[in-house]
Amino acid sequence: MNLANLPNLLTAARIVAVPLVMGLFYWQHPWAQPLSAIVFIAAALTDTFDGYLARKWGITTPLGEFLDPVADKLMVATALVLLVGHDTRPFIVVTAIVIIGREIAVSALREWMAHVGARTKVAVSGLGKIKTIVQMTGLSMMMFRQDVFGIPVYEIGIVLLVIAAALTLWSMSAYLKAAWPELRGRGVP
Repeated sequence: MNLANLPNLLTAARIVAVPLVMGLFYWQHPWAQPLSAIVFIAAALTDTFDGYLARKWGITTPLGEFLDPVADKLMVATALVLLVGHDTRPFIVVTAIVIIGREIAVSALREWMAHVGARTKVAVSGLGKIKTIVQMTGLSMMMFRQDVFGIPVYEIGIVLLVIAAALTLWSMSAYLKAAWPELRGRGVP
């Protein structure tokens, strides 16, 4: 295997994991949802390594830069839709809408900023990385759905997901603030 392809292969593995996570989540077996969570966690961990390796080895590619956020958004949106399908309480639904809506808005903002040559102003921030860690941890715990040694894993996951939604809004406001001069300069009131 050519190591230069490893970061892109890790990103592709995250995309391939999406239908596996879905299939396991709906499989009628006592360990199906915990297995779904484990696959989700493994896929989420590849997000840490693909970008790190690409930067460390100096092998970032346009394909990798395109696929990485696509893989992330697919994983998060899929997990949220699966969870909302099982838990339709309004605050769970609203939390999912906030997170998915933010992902769409920030992706569009980044695309527009790239179009005007100012993408670096809305590059992923430290706050965005913290949001991702809290979000993936919360989603994983909610997908696991079973208590572990009496610890209410699902409920802790809900708390983390709500925190992630708050961080989502905070990071989105930071991105909008960074982009505001460009937005104003291009005729946005």
